[in-house]
Amino acid sequence: MKTLLILRHAKSSWDHPGLRDHDRPLNPRGRRDAPRMGRFLVERDLVPGRIVSSTAVRARTTAELASAEFDREVEIETTSDLYHASPDGYIEVAEAMGGGAERLMVVGHNPGVTSLVRQLTGAGEYMPTAALAAVELDIDDWWDLGSAPRGRLIGLWRPKALA
Repeated sequence: MKTLLILRHAKSSWDHPGLRDHDRPLNPRGRRDAPRMGRFLVERDLVPGRIVSSTAVRARTTAELASAEFDREVEIETTSDLYHASPDGYIEVAEAMGGGAERLMVVGHNPGVTSLVRQLTGAGEYMPTAALAAVELDIDDWWDLGSAPRGRLIGLWRPKALA
């Protein structure tokens, strides 16, 4: 049994019109929500064993701020393959980079993360910024993710809904 945690990057800034999309930073709300989701993962005993993030500044910063709240160090790996990836792109990255982690967290972008949750679970839930979905999968190895039976959505949490 494996658990895939899917975190959409926190709210990004549009204050720098000359910046490439890839380089947009988090805005103040995003800098507040990312650590909040990290603390939530600790409270729910859902800290991942491995994190793979998009190379986009807003996604990488979200991963860094969230993981800074963990009760142990978790290495963050980045890949440009998650920058605006399709659901199948997320699955390919998880298969290749999941390693031996029981719990893997991917940090990325919409519409890919919303579509990924739907593809893996059948749930038609929208993933706003900094939303976190946890999907339980009946697989023993991440290499089996692409051919896995439908997973179970353990939960989908949005920062605005947290106490």
